[in-house]
Amino acid sequence: MSVEIAGLPLNQWISWAFILGGTFFSVTGALGIIRLPDMFSRMHAAGMIDTLGVGLILVGLIFQSDEWIVIAKLVLILGFIFFTSPTATYALARAALSGGVTPGPKHVNSKPENPALKNKTGEASSSNV
Repeated sequence: MSVEIAGLPLNQWISWAFILGGTFFSVTGALGIIRLPDMFSRMHAAGMIDTLGVGLILVGLIFQSDEWIVIAKLVLILGFIFFTSPTATYALARAALSGGVTPGPKHVNSKPENPALKNKTGEASSSNV
């Protein structure tokens, strides 16, 4: 006997809740990669996409599945992502720090200088500004 809500079994509702939650976190993380100011913040957003977003989608797919072999494969994929994504993000962050990249935005609210606006001495010309 299965419980049905609005004509769908309960496991379908649970599955879609996980899939929609994972989709929300994946889209939010993708926007974070585009909008965040520095490399370390962007790496954090990318790590959240992998770990939380994809993890929730995989749990939703586990609820969709009926065969045990599919469930076993999805659990293995989930475990692989759960351990490798944070490890890879940490390794990239350590490599960036040892390479000289500093955390934080470098130039907030500043525009790059246009070399065409400088005269031969390197000073900004007042007639072109």
